[in-house]
Amino acid sequence: MRRMFYGGLVVAFGLLILAKPAPAHHAFAAEFDANKCTDLTGTFTSYEWQNPHGYFHMDVKDTSGSVNSWTFETVSLSTLKRSGTQRRDFENAIGKSVTVRACLAKNGAKNRAAAETIKMPDGQVHRIGQDVEGKFSAY
Repeated sequence: MRRMFYGGLVVAFGLLILAKPAPAHHAFAAEFDANKCTDLTGTFTSYEWQNPHGYFHMDVKDTSGSVNSWTFETVSLSTLKRSGTQRRDFENAIGKSVTVRACLAKNGAKNRAAAETIKMPDGQVHRIGQDVEGKFSAY
């Protein structure tokens, strides 16, 4: 009996050591500032079509002419699809100029933002984020 108890204790302790915390999902307001939204135009360089959010990257010239790489977060892939944005839209934008309406990160992380809309090279505007500014009725 004692042997089973210690064996069970060793197994339980081993499982606790191997366990790692699962990443938690976050709300927009926890990470991004709805009062610091801006338009950025640059070259669409790549995207990551993954859950729980999509991400894409752009090279944007600043006022001094330096090029900075930006990372943008979108809503979930299922929400993107329901709103009419497909993976091929991002694929077709690579290497082309796009304009993004996005809200900057709260923690001061440079060149990171949550995208609200993206104007594709063909002129179509896609809703790819939350409507934190109440502007979606304009699109």
